[in-house]
Formats: sequence, structure tokens, C-alpha cells
Amino acid sequence: MSRSENLSQDHIDRKVSVAPMMEWTDRHCRYFLRLLSTRSVLYTEMIVAEAVVHGDRARLLELDPAEHPVALQLGGADPQLLAQAARIGAEFGYDEINLNVGCPSGRVQAGAFGACLMLDPDRVARAVAAMRAAVAIPVTVKSRIGVDEREDYEFLQSFVRTVAAAGADAFIVHARRAVLAGLSPKENRTIPPLHYGHVYRLKAEYPELPVIINGGITTVAQARQHWARVDGVMLGRAAYHDPYLLTSIEEAAGGTSITRSRDWVVEQLAAYCERELARGTRLAAITRHVLGLYAGQPGARAWRRALSDGATRGAGPELLIAAQRALARAETALPAATGTGGR
Repeated sequence: MSRSENLSQDHIDRKVSVAPMMEWTDRHCRYFLRLLSTRSVLYTEMIVAEAVVHGDRARLLELDPAEHPVALQLGGADPQLLAQAARIGAEFGYDEINLNVGCPSGRVQAGAFGACLMLDPDRVARAVAAMRAAVAIPVTVKSRIGVDEREDYEFLQSFVRTVAAAGADAFIVHARRAVLAGLSPKENRTIPPLHYGHVYRLKAEYPELPVIINGGITTVAQARQHWARVDGVMLGRAAYHDPYLLTSIEEAAGGTSITRSRDWVVEQLAAYCERELARGTRLAAITRHVLGLYAGQPGARAWRRALSDGATRGAGPELLIAAQRALARAETALPAATGTGGR
């Protein structure tokens, strides 16, 4: 298995990353997560290559300089269309292009891409080669361990060997198979069993290949266990619902304290909301992503309620400060025995 010449240009620290999540990891979500994490790689939602090439690319690909390092995840099966979309993404300033070979949704299957592409590794290899020829930034692949009844290690190994030979710079592997018929996308994230051993074995057999593991990672302890066997961990919904988890895991990854207080994050978000509202952004488009900031803390319900109610009533950036005050009042009213953790 050969590595690409682009390896020397790939200086992205992949020890911690946040997964591409449809309807969640938009630019507002990524800006918020970057306030909590200084180094983690953030991923866009999957964007179909055809939409990038023929659609409103300014709207689809806009990013804030604060988001770096940030990767653009593309969906598609046409190598030339993917190459065009990758080139456009690089021109917009993305640090990495990632090909989705793991989504099992019916809409994606109808377009003959996503997880079903694992059954056609030669096509994926052609797509990777075309994108690599089009851009000077890393091109990576996010896959499952298998598809339908094919979840044996040999299937994964053959897929990765073929695609890596085409120049893929790293593989992010969700350690579950994708079930293309009979399970919803949500069920595909939880029902097929996790087989971390497949991903560990892949890294052991191809030590020169960066391998990132995804699926079921919800604690710092789990992240540490994976770092002993692979190059990095990718968090999904756990980081969205409890974003402070990302801060804790990044701190563990770096070995130094970089924790930023929630109060500081709220101050930065208020300033961001003021800028975005002046551009015509709806407040709810931003605040919907930050409901979990105080997850597990006393008064968290008051924070969520204040944001959810206020964002629908035409409030401005001051809503974040008002929600924080509501949380403080609720926290004060709780029994003194309750631990608060770090604000």
C-alpha cells in the first residue's frame, strides 16, 4: 500500500475530530465548536458534488477563518464532478477534502454514492485519484467497516488497499457496517454492532496509513483506549449534545490544560450573533446548536428553555446573556449539595 506525495503537505493534527453530521455541522455549529476546541478537525455536512459545481456555492461553502482546520465532505460517484467540486472547495479555503463512503440513507443510495460505494472500490479509487490530481490539499475517505452482510475484515482490507493505492491521505472508519435496506440512517448509527478490532487491525497492518476511528465514542477514557491503537478519534453526536466533552477530550489529547470557560464561550457567541444578525442570519440558526453547552450542569434546562423560547420571539444577541442569567437563577435555587463543575 503506497502513500501519496501529498503526505508531506498534510500537517493536520487528526488526533481529535468532529464528524460531518447532516443538518448539524453547518458553519454556525463549526464556529461554536471552534470556541471550545483549538485543534480538532471540524467537518462540514456532506455536500453533494453536483450542488457545489452547479449550485449556490457561496452559500454552501461559506466558512469563517476561525473554523480552521476544517474539512469539506463531498458526496458523489462521478470522479470528474468530484474533482471539480474538490477544486472549488480548495479555492474556498478548506484544509481537506473528504469523500463520503459511509452514508446509508435512501436518498444517497438513489444517487449511487455513500456507503454503497464500498461495493465498488475501483470507482472510489478513480474518484480519489481525480480529486488528488485537482487539489494540493489532503484527500481523505470516510467509510464503514462493511456493507450489508459484508462485514468481514478482508472486505474492509481490500477496499482500503485499493483506495489507498490511488492516493487517499487518510481513512476515517465508522466501526459499524452499513445496512442499506431495513434500517434507517438513525438505526444505522446504533444497531449494527461495533467492531473496533477491524479498525485496530487495519492500522496494525498498514502503520504508515493514518487511520481515525469513529463510532460510539462518548468519554475521555474511551478516546485514550483508541489512541493507543489508531491515530485519532472522531466524535459524532456526543460532541453535539455535550460539546464540552470535545474540550475535555482535546485537553487529554494535548496533555495540557486548554479548557475555556462556558462563560467566555457565551461572550464570544454573543458577539458572533451580533455580526451574523447584521447580515440577515436568523438567531435560531445559531442558538439551536448551543443548547448543549451546559449539559450536565445545574440549571441547564433553564438555559435551553430560555434560548428555545427567546429565539422564536425576535430576540437579539442579548438572548444569550439572558439565558445565562436564567441558568444562574435556576442554579442558585437548586440544593447546595449539587456539584456544578467548571463554568
